[in-house]
Amino acid sequence: MTKNICLVCTILLISLSAPAHADNASRNKEIQERFAKCDTNRDGKLTRNEANGCMPRIYDNFSRIDQQNKGFVTVQEIEKIADR
Repeated sequence: MTKNICLVCTILLISLSAPAHADNASRNKEIQERFAKCDTNRDGKLTRNEANGCMPRIYDNFSRIDQQNKGFVTVQEIEKIADR
């Protein structure tokens, strides 16, 4: 009986966590696609100017994402902020 309850709980936990993972994966794919379109010089870095008009939320929060004041953000930095 206890094993059955544990099995049911495990199945529930897996099924509840799967949609969140799928949502993160689709969100990250969208971020990567939009980043690629906005990165006009294809250097893997998005400047504030490149984000302007192309990724408005990134533009509006640029200094928060670019915490080291490098003058650019990467797709990984954007995904990290999006995970919060």
